[in-house]
Formats: sequence, C-alpha cells, structure tokens
Amino acid sequence: MEIIKSEQAFYEAIAQDKPTVAVFKTTWCKDCHYIEPFMPDVEKAYADKLAFVQIDRDELPDLCEKYNILGIPSFIGFRKGEELARFVSKLRKTREEIEQFLDQVVEAANASAK
Repeated sequence: MEIIKSEQAFYEAIAQDKPTVAVFKTTWCKDCHYIEPFMPDVEKAYADKLAFVQIDRDELPDLCEKYNILGIPSFIGFRKGEELARFVSKLRKTREEIEQFLDQVVEAANASAK
C-alpha cells in the first residue's frame, strides 16, 4: 500500500482512472492495528481492480477534515478524483465488511465507466 505524505500526492493518486481506495489510519489506533494482519491479503485479492493508498490522519489533518474523517480506520473509494463510496464509522471493521465495501467501489467504478 502506497503511503501518502502530502495532499498533492493524495490528489494525484485519486485522479487515476483505476479506482483508488484511500485508507485513513493513525499509529495509535487499536482498530487500525486490528486490520493490519489481513489487509495485505485483501490488497492482493483486489490488486487487478483497485489501487490502495494509506494516509495518516495525524500527518494530514487538513485533508482529513476536508473529507470529514472522524472515525478511523476509514476507507474512501475514488476514481478520476470523484468519490465513489465511503466506509467511515467509529466501529471496528472486519475483513468481511471491508471486502463488501471494496466490492461496492468496484461496482461503482464499473458503473461510472459506462
């Protein structure tokens, strides 16, 4: 997963034609650490359909405020700079919930490409 360190890098990443999922996390978040063991496998499973980027909420607070990221980890799917779907809540996210969200992003991207 590409780690984003600047707003410019974020906007470049989400501007791609390939749908991009932005994962907002922090180093101190227990629920963020909870998803770490299975996220590499999830990324591999979706590698042909989605790109993934990671943003540390503490490093880019203005960007997170713009996108109303309150609970973490949070996920937002983009294609060509447009938001397709978001999975933002303060609850712990399971692998199944994340995969369901990623399927929604793929479907939304396919619909927007037509």
